[in-house]
Amino acid sequence: MTQSQTLPVMPRRVMGLYDKPFWDHVQQRNMCLQRCGHCQAFQYPPGPVCSACLSEDLNWTKVSGRATILSWVIFHRKYLEGYPAPYNVITVRLDEGPIMVSNLDGAHPEGSWIGAHVDLHYAAMAEGLLLPRFKLSAKQ
Repeated sequence: MTQSQTLPVMPRRVMGLYDKPFWDHVQQRNMCLQRCGHCQAFQYPPGPVCSACLSEDLNWTKVSGRATILSWVIFHRKYLEGYPAPYNVITVRLDEGPIMVSNLDGAHPEGSWIGAHVDLHYAAMAEGLLLPRFKLSAKQ
């Protein structure tokens, strides 16, 4: 990136009670999600107990970064300063199971995006923030 490029300015993050460890791991380019020590289920968003078995034995565990697109949309109206129209929003299921909402950077699939395999990458924003985003996987 050249110094003349301006990074997108994003709205401030709204931190819930359990969000800080997630964003700390993202800032380290090492996305982790809560994983239950009892039933081994991954969960997102984070919470105080396992959403599958209600165990409190939760640990932050690195995820593979591989996912599959479940849903997608192209917005043709600008709602946020950091997202000039048109921009996409995707819903992905991580290989570990949880579902996330993000964006697809780079090349887009031809036709329907549903079922396309994607890989996690980190997009730099203003103020040094990183966002977890996805790119099409070389393995389709």
